[in-house]
This record gives sequence, C-alpha cells and structure tokens, in this order.
Amino acid sequence: MLNNNTASKLREMKMSAMARSFENQLSGIELASLSFEERFGLLVDAEYTARKNNRLKRLIRSAGYSQPDAALEDLEYHADRHLDRSFIARLGSCDYIGQKHNVIILGATGSGKTYLASALGLMANRSFMTVKYARLPEMLGELAVARAEGSYRKLMKAYKTVQLLILDEWLLSPLRDAESKELLEIVEARYKRGSTIFCSQFEVGGWHEKIGDPTLADAICDRIVHDSYTIVIAGDDSMRKRKGLTASFQKG
Repeated sequence: MLNNNTASKLREMKMSAMARSFENQLSGIELASLSFEERFGLLVDAEYTARKNNRLKRLIRSAGYSQPDAALEDLEYHADRHLDRSFIARLGSCDYIGQKHNVIILGATGSGKTYLASALGLMANRSFMTVKYARLPEMLGELAVARAEGSYRKLMKAYKTVQLLILDEWLLSPLRDAESKELLEIVEARYKRGSTIFCSQFEVGGWHEKIGDPTLADAICDRIVHDSYTIVIAGDDSMRKRKGLTASFQKG
C-alpha cells in the first residue's frame, strides 16, 4: 500500500517517469543489490531524461518545420554540390548562434536549401535552443492578419526574440513598402541579438531590387550580409530529380 501511495504521489507531482521507474524497481530483483543512493539515482535519471526528451519534442513542434525529419547526418555531399563537410559540421555545433551570426543558404529550386536549414535548426533544438521556421511569404501574410486582429506586436516579438529564425523562400517575390519596413524591424531587432538563416534562390546582389526602396534595402542588407556565413548549393540535378521525390520532400 505504501509503495502504491508513493507512485500515486509521484504522478500527482507530474513525475510520471520517476513513478514508472519506481514501480519497475519494485518488480526488478536484479536491482536488489544496489544501494539506496544508486537506486535513487536511477529514479532521478529516468525523470530527468523524460523531461529533457519532452522539452526537445516541444521545441521541435513549436519550430514549425516543413521537414521535421531533416538530419545533418544524412546530408548528401555529392561532388557537384560543392558542400564543405567540415564547415557544415562546424555550423552543426551551433557556435554561430552563440556568436549571433547569420547563415545565408543560396541555391536553385530543389537544391536542398530547406532540408539543410531545417537540419541546422534541429541541431539547435538538440542544444535546447528555440527555433522558428517560416516561409517569408507566409510570415508576411501572418503579420498582415495579426495587424488587423490586434495581435501584431505579440507576433513580431516572437520573430524578434527566438534564438534561431529560419526564413525560407527569402525574397521570392518583390516586397511592398510596408513589408520591407516590417523586415527591417525584425532584422534590426535581431542584429547581434539572435541568428537567422536565410534561404534564397537569388544572389545577395539581387536582393536590393526585390526589397525595393533603396534606403530600406541598404539598411536590411547591411544588418544581414556582413554578419553572415554563406553556403552556395550547386548541383547538376535537383535533389528531387536525384532521389525521384515529389516537391513536398527535398532531402539534403
């Protein structure tokens, strides 16, 4: 009865993993030879690991990846892609996030920009950093809706304060003046305070034309380019064609 009460109290205190481990210990003869400290340590380890795993799952879910199964370990280094394995491994350490640097990933449609960006984001999640993935056209649309609904400041804060922001389809279409101002507000708030990964089909030199207003373009690019690492993904074939995949999945 006492043991049942103990397990119930652990569950009531939201320590379900510890409760399960405790019940397993009661039925496990092989643990009888362990000291109290050793058995208690196993209980704590079970709860600690479960909470870490749950936290990681929440971080990945809240990031909103379009490719949540991306893995840096599975990135394909075909010779024609010209990817630097050691450099990408260094990015996988997430030091650039601690140093508040950005990453620019350039490549044609289907080259695997989204996969690489998502894989880097998931590495940050593994270090228990907050990440937000967004397609730029959708983000701008969300901001427009939020402005009308009165939740604009709250949404803007989320984009400004996340440790790693991934902006996919960066400058896919020309921006309106109001959108350029919103982007400037975000990149200004994140400058030397957070890291951003920009995935674009267009060379940096063509960004000014997409942004429009020369003054805004200069201000936005100045806060991005000089603090960024750049990866250019080449390739004779897109990853879709290489893998025979649909447009919904572009593996590294």
